[in-house]
Amino acid sequence: MNQINPKKLLNSKWTSVTPVNREKHFVISEIIFDEDDVVTSCRIEAVLSKSAISINWHDLKDDRCWVHGWK
Repeated sequence: MNQINPKKLLNSKWTSVTPVNREKHFVISEIIFDEDDVVTSCRIEAVLSKSAISINWHDLKDDRCWVHGWK
């Protein structure tokens, strides 16, 4: 299980364990916090195609899907 600090999540780099359309490397491009400093939204951007999608940031904790850093 990957350890994640929500305050350091912005601009962090991630590698998808199962790439789709050759998109393997990603960067967290946007994070929205609520008034209690809880992450409400997280947007991840593919480095290769610059396509961005919203994800549940808790999914990044699953090391069967995501690896922290670019591997």
